[in-house]
Amino acid sequence: MSDKTTHFGFKTVAESEKAKKVAEVFHSVAQRYDIMNDVMSAGLHRVWKLFAAEQAGLREGSRVLDIAGGSGDMSLHFAKRVGKTGEVILTDINASMLAVGRDRMLDAGYLPHATQCDGEKLPFPANYFDCVCVAFGLRNMTHKDQALKEMHRVLRPGGRLLVLEFSRVAKPLAPLYDFYSFKILPFMGKAIADDEASYRYLAESIRMHPDQETLKAMMTEAGFDRVEYHNLNAGIVALHKGFKY
Repeated sequence: MSDKTTHFGFKTVAESEKAKKVAEVFHSVAQRYDIMNDVMSAGLHRVWKLFAAEQAGLREGSRVLDIAGGSGDMSLHFAKRVGKTGEVILTDINASMLAVGRDRMLDAGYLPHATQCDGEKLPFPANYFDCVCVAFGLRNMTHKDQALKEMHRVLRPGGRLLVLEFSRVAKPLAPLYDFYSFKILPFMGKAIADDEASYRYLAESIRMHPDQETLKAMMTEAGFDRVEYHNLNAGIVALHKGFKY
């Protein structure tokens, strides 16, 4: 029986191959990931992440799961909010990215709880976390519906999910955004990270990711209630939020 297929950017690949190909991308860019984020977003990714952290509803003692946490930006925001009695678990499927995030938290004075795991198969108990966040990671997952169900499972009743992700830009800006994405971004990837292909994949993966309303429907289908989203910078990025009841 032939393997099912999925997308890797604009290419069609076997499902069994996608995780490996995504891993290769992030192994390649891990050490220059933060520099490229600052350059390609003109620093706006920091504002987007801060806005998401402020929507997390955290207090002293809260438990937070940061899925595909990469370089640890979101985990640092969360750690500052949950205090010494709280718990923040930084996860990523990619060992290179996880190491960057772990080291960043150590440098900031936090002892990180870092776990390498697949967002579609979370190794955590049900009904445990007050907040689950995935920032710029859902689009790289092969089975997004399964990942969302796993996020719902590990949330406690009353807990919330935050999905911060590139989304569908407002139509008047689409031509300019396409030019930037497919011409300027790969050029910057080559010049700064010596990796044109990975940043071409980034642009393609954004186009293949569900738009705002589709992702909202997927979260509802996974069991979340009161799902809503906020468009940031004309929809270049959207923050989706849903609750478990």
